[in-house]
Amino acid sequence: MQRILLLSLGWLAIVLGTLGIVLPLLPTTPFVLLAAWCFARSSPRFHHWLLWKSPFGRYIRHWQQHRAMPPGAKIRAMLLIVITFSISIYLVNLLWVRILLGAMLCMLLLFMWRIPVVAEDASPPQQ
Repeated sequence: MQRILLLSLGWLAIVLGTLGIVLPLLPTTPFVLLAAWCFARSSPRFHHWLLWKSPFGRYIRHWQQHRAMPPGAKIRAMLLIVITFSISIYLVNLLWVRILLGAMLCMLLLFMWRIPVVAEDASPPQQ
């Protein structure tokens, strides 16, 4: 029963993470990391797929190894965030919603700016 629940939650997280690529208020990374956690505890096959075959695999492996983003990923992510939020701000007619979206955009960009960037060939941190 627990395995089925974790598998279902993992696939739901994959779907939500994929939608989060284009929807401004739906984050991709937490959902993909949740899916990795669920699959690691429920299905070695799906966990392997997520780490090695899915479009998210490179980023998950990099995060697990370095606790950082690979070069170029931060700029691409921040650019996509700015584009999607800008479209949302443009499409919304209510001033208070525009201000709220602008504040959320600033907080999210500040959070993203603080995530370290480490090259692929860097040695993993010592623990």
